[in-house]
Amino acid sequence: MTPLTLIAGYLPVIQIVLSLLIVGAVLLQTRGAGLSAFQDSANQTYYKRRGGELFLFRATIVLAVLFVAASLASFILQ
Repeated sequence: MTPLTLIAGYLPVIQIVLSLLIVGAVLLQTRGAGLSAFQDSANQTYYKRRGGELFLFRATIVLAVLFVAASLASFILQ
């Protein structure tokens, strides 16, 4: 068994785990929740992420990039 076939066997599991982590990370971000963001558009102020919220934002981006890379790898290997 070559390393590429071994990796190709685990890619669907990796994609499922990454997708669940992305969904969880997005659900934990509460800023501008749903349609309520459209109701009070006149009181928009500059907002800067700090601390845990910044970490969660960056982690979501990293997870999304990893998911896209895993999807491309899956497409190329099959």
